[in-house]
Amino acid sequence: MAVGIVSSFHADRGIGMILPQHSAEELLFHCIEIADGSRQIDEGTPVSYRLGLKLGRPEAFEVTALQRSDQ
Repeated sequence: MAVGIVSSFHADRGIGMILPQHSAEELLFHCIEIADGSRQIDEGTPVSYRLGLKLGRPEAFEVTALQRSDQ
């Protein structure tokens, strides 16, 4: 599993972006990929995810919130 930080999430559209830990290129994810089923995640949340392709483009799947290191 890869790790990164949620850089943006638009609840009204149900999509967000993850900034991977070792890359400057953000990855799209859809709210149905949030593993806990909540369909909501806060910007700045550290996450793990599985990288995959959808319609020929890289996307994040199985997005799982991780413990914040500042807690």
